[in-house]
Amino acid sequence: MPVAFYQEEERFYVAIDCIILGFNGKDLDVLLYKRKFEPMKGLWSLMGGFVRANESVDEAAARVLADCSGIDHVYMEQVGAYGEIHRDLGERVISIAYYALVNMNNFNPDMLEAHNAQWVKVSELPELIFDHEQMIKDALAILRRKAAVQPIGFKLLPERFTMPQLQRLYELIYRTTLDKRNFRKKLCAMDILEKLDEKDKSSSKRGAHYYVFNREKYNKLLQQGYYFSL
Repeated sequence: MPVAFYQEEERFYVAIDCIILGFNGKDLDVLLYKRKFEPMKGLWSLMGGFVRANESVDEAAARVLADCSGIDHVYMEQVGAYGEIHRDLGERVISIAYYALVNMNNFNPDMLEAHNAQWVKVSELPELIFDHEQMIKDALAILRRKAAVQPIGFKLLPERFTMPQLQRLYELIYRTTLDKRNFRKKLCAMDILEKLDEKDKSSSKRGAHYYVFNREKYNKLLQQGYYFSL
């Protein structure tokens, strides 16, 4: 019979909350849903769940993301732990928050309906339960820092994208207007984008060329000591 340790210590619930971010071409969105149970039933919440006995927190986060998105192998990163004593009105719950970057084109629309979820602009958040707004703010701060030195922003884009779409995305991440000429100059200097013959003519007759991110070139730059910088 195994020895029982820590019997005198109190036990708490451990939860996972996921800040799932997507880019629709114009806005940076976060996935929210109307909570279906008490406490705070009917209010807006991040997607989440509880850690199961047979999984790590990373495994729990991957499960929650797969369950609510229909996408496997999503880029995710831990934001931090949130453990204020009275943060959850139901029980003492310590939550581990993760942010995930998804290509919205790959998102299964049936999942939105199944979870009563919808995409909401991060600039127009409704009132959220518990400390979920703080989790989103912390996730966006991490994204801003990492997007400046790593090409993680491309994970929010479809495989083919235009330069105006790319610039719009980084303006939303940085929360500022970027100079078009300087932005393109920096990207061209890194030589990590491949220009395609096809054009997107949805917004103008002249159209804008599609590009793809060349990860092989980027990895070679890393090996040579060069780093992504925007």
